[in-house]
Amino acid sequence: MTTQSTALEITAPVPKDAAFLFSPEALAFITALVERFEPRRQSLLAARKKRQQEFDAGALPDFLPRTHSIRDGDWQVAEIPADLLDRRVEITGPAEPKMIINALNSGAKVFMADLEDSLAPAWEKILEGQKALYDAVRQTLKFASPEGKTYQLNKDGLAVLIVRPRGWHLPENHVRYQGKPVAGALVDFGLYFFHNAKERVARGTGCYFYLPKLENHEEAQLWADIFAFSEAALSLPRSTIRATILIEVITAAFEMHEILHTLKDYAVGLNCGRWDYIFSTIKKFHARPEFLLPERTQVTMDKAFLKSYAELLIQTCHKRGAFAMGGMSAFIPVKNDEAANSKAFAAVRADKEREATYGHDGTWVAHPGLIPVAMEVFNRIMPGKNQREKLREDVKVSATDLLTMHRGTVTEAGIRNNLSVSAQYMAAWLSGQGCVPIFNLMEDAATAEIARSQLWQWVHHAAKTDAGRVIDALWVTQLAEEEFAKIKEQMGAEAFAALPFARAKELVLKLVLDREYVEFLTLPAYQELTR
Repeated sequence: MTTQSTALEITAPVPKDAAFLFSPEALAFITALVERFEPRRQSLLAARKKRQQEFDAGALPDFLPRTHSIRDGDWQVAEIPADLLDRRVEITGPAEPKMIINALNSGAKVFMADLEDSLAPAWEKILEGQKALYDAVRQTLKFASPEGKTYQLNKDGLAVLIVRPRGWHLPENHVRYQGKPVAGALVDFGLYFFHNAKERVARGTGCYFYLPKLENHEEAQLWADIFAFSEAALSLPRSTIRATILIEVITAAFEMHEILHTLKDYAVGLNCGRWDYIFSTIKKFHARPEFLLPERTQVTMDKAFLKSYAELLIQTCHKRGAFAMGGMSAFIPVKNDEAANSKAFAAVRADKEREATYGHDGTWVAHPGLIPVAMEVFNRIMPGKNQREKLREDVKVSATDLLTMHRGTVTEAGIRNNLSVSAQYMAAWLSGQGCVPIFNLMEDAATAEIARSQLWQWVHHAAKTDAGRVIDALWVTQLAEEEFAKIKEQMGAEAFAALPFARAKELVLKLVLDREYVEFLTLPAYQELTR
């Protein structure tokens, strides 16, 4: 069945209990967003490609001379809403009913409901997420597990809800305008805002978003214009919408003042999206051997370009009265292994102590079991609601600092780990799971992107292992076969056959071995997911 409003088409079935999401009024609103803003999105995506060609040819990002007055100017973002003044621990996870309930009940200050990196955007998942968010806003959300366990929201003490729509690069194949897929971000934002903004205001809060993968302040301007249009369309006051921007692309680190200035009526802060930031650095400079990185465990936040990025983000935000949010530690609690569990908790504690000491106003965790660890650290080091008064005027970061790569080694074990993580994540993603525990770490699209991008980088620049072996296509293919055999043995033949591992292996090896570097693994994987 095709549902149509003017030139907008829904080309997939909509379950009866989700039909209200696509009311004529909601469709008209999304149509208006697409008509006004889709051409600009396409233009910005074209500009990304042009800039990538410049990087491939030897150019480097730098602070913009033309916006010097913004960086030196005396201005601040709009006043922070009361319910966002204390964000010391935020939990994140896919916008799925059980996750939403558990996260809102978790004791964290904020829950980021993710429609992006930790959600495989199958049509059914997108609709399930939007319907669950609708019920969560009204505090009526319930969930019954297949085992018969019932989950429901607490009456009070809920985390503040923030929603992350998809990045500008991702299409929604099942919503088409003039026959072409529209931006997943416009569908995600449009449905959530249209159905929930007035309800949020009536409940004494606002409509809050996390904005992913912006590459520059022109892309931030697009969101600012969407926000202004949307508030006017629903007759809501300006700044009803508030946004935290993830700085997870290396080019955006050179434009943090400009991004906040562009969104200053809406922005409440920036976030260190560390995993995507590492991935973006490999991606932007994939053609350049001088930007080779060692394996992921050696690319830490306490040195080289990552330390410079984190400290500059804090300094920038606090100068503008905005929040500087820390990032995600990938460690999760380990069941039935006390030694491994203690090691994971110690690693998380050390990471959060670094963030709080640097001056971050809060941090992310991926598992409820880590909330007490992060909370204890921030309660101890940050006794106030935030530490925006910590201006970090001691920080002096140059363009060179932001482009100084970590030095280290690559091991055969590291290659095998990247292959196994890429394959297991891809198989899970193709079966509808966007957030997967692998080797006691929580992997999402960002960390899987690092794994496959490092493999591409090492193969195509003939990197050598610490033992002196050149990393080439033949060896990586051999190791991939061996790692797939290990996965099958560990899972068992039946469980292995239930997941699309054959297609996952094919996609991973293509992404790693093809001469042309693919910008996002989720683009070809999404076409598989929606075939």
